[in-house]
Amino acid sequence: MVSLPLVAEPWAVAAEAPASTARTGSRRDRRLAGHGMASDQKKARRRHAYLVLIDESGLLMAPLVRRTWAWRGRTPILQQRGKHREKVSVAAALWLSPDRERLGLFFQTLVNGYFNNERIAAFLEKLMRELPERLIVVWDGGPMHKGNPISEQVERFSPRLSLERLPPYAPMLNPVEPVWSWLKYSRLCNFAPVDAHQLNQAVRGHMNNICHEQEALRNFWHASDLPLPRTLLS
Repeated sequence: MVSLPLVAEPWAVAAEAPASTARTGSRRDRRLAGHGMASDQKKARRRHAYLVLIDESGLLMAPLVRRTWAWRGRTPILQQRGKHREKVSVAAALWLSPDRERLGLFFQTLVNGYFNNERIAAFLEKLMRELPERLIVVWDGGPMHKGNPISEQVERFSPRLSLERLPPYAPMLNPVEPVWSWLKYSRLCNFAPVDAHQLNQAVRGHMNNICHEQEALRNFWHASDLPLPRTLLS
């Protein structure tokens, strides 16, 4: 076991706000990318389709240490297992309904695994069963989003499923990115799980809590540079 002290101020300090999503690229690049995403939203509205943003992330066993409350002279100690490579991978889809009035979150976790194109193809299939209408899926150009397993799903579910790619180096346009910041820097900071299964249980619990929470999902969307439909601005 490895003990990690949480360094605190002489009295007590409040937990820091979750870190915001990293912003890259110039303002001009963001404007151009935003125009492209706006066209995807219009396409989804014309087709009466769900607009779905998908992304993946991973969580390791080592706790993300952040400042927290503590009595003076009593530094909190985290007990962590050392020399292991256990992890939890998460795929999430943040969707906007065809009527542009509701948001929702669909996700899947893998214990000690990762999402390749075959597993993402299976994730798409589950998503298609979850959402009954047409889907326009928007994601980045990662290798897990390419290849025969993905092409086969597009052909299989045609014309219900179509894919669009985010501009290069534009994570600020994907509202799933703020979900990862919230999960890692807010919900799971200072959490030292016993094993990957306990970490997976914690991840699923936090993600389930926000799957249909409209205010939280709107906040994630607002934290990105992707324009939010007017019906959801209030």
